[in-house]
Amino acid sequence: MTLNDLTLDITQSIDVKADIGDVFRSALHRLGEGSTNAQGESMQMLLEQWPGGRWFRDRGNGVGHLWGHVQVIKPPVLLELSGPMFMSYPALNHLELKFEQRPGGTHLDLRHRAIGFIDPAHREGVTTGWRNILEGIAKDCSPHADAQRT
Repeated sequence: MTLNDLTLDITQSIDVKADIGDVFRSALHRLGEGSTNAQGESMQMLLEQWPGGRWFRDRGNGVGHLWGHVQVIKPPVLLELSGPMFMSYPALNHLELKFEQRPGGTHLDLRHRAIGFIDPAHREGVTTGWRNILEGIAKDCSPHADAQRT
């Protein structure tokens, strides 16, 4: 087993034609109550929006999964989450979202780093998963988002 087998480092970016505050709020929504799987079904995620706040999946009746904790929240420019995330095995993850207001909108950088015994299926699927979340944030902030949600 090599160091590359034990680590993960993914960076993705998106430019959103919206105010930085709107993009930040959309990211909180997409990681929390607005989180969905590939089929569009709710993931039943909750994100407590303060330092040390839990990021977890609440399946009801005392069943759930801790994904992590809020390490840093600095609206509207930075959100960091750390914990096991979706990896139910020895691994530690760090997710960093940096928001930058630019002419015409907001630039969002997402970086996911992990160390541990990373399942090959997770290594392959994580890129698509984060891309879907970024695209969802952009969709939420589009001029037609309110009409799409009805």
